[in-house]
Amino acid sequence: MDIQRINPTKRWSDVTVFNGIAHFVEVPESDTSADITGQAEQVFAQAETMLASVGSDKSRILSVTIYLTDWANLAAFNAAWDAWLPEGAAPSRACVKVELADPDYLVEIAFVAAAGK
Repeated sequence: MDIQRINPTKRWSDVTVFNGIAHFVEVPESDTSADITGQAEQVFAQAETMLASVGSDKSRILSVTIYLTDWANLAAFNAAWDAWLPEGAAPSRACVKVELADPDYLVEIAFVAAAGK
């Protein structure tokens, strides 16, 4: 099976697909001064664009790893997450507290999803 890399650069690809499974990571890009809800919504919107690029959608997310910089943001993040996901489509999930590469980022999410409907 071939590996499909969408928009590859020297350091990463926007999405990597192998055997019908898409892998990608999203960080806030348009407004890093936003609060956790705003940053989460940016990440979700970008994720939907990446999912669409491989013929998928948020109901086909298999798992996520959520990186938060502050546990104080967990409740607000969870509220945004719950509002974003369709009922009954919650993926497996890990959530860890970290220091991210950009100090303005409050959240980063690694996604694994079924590609191509």
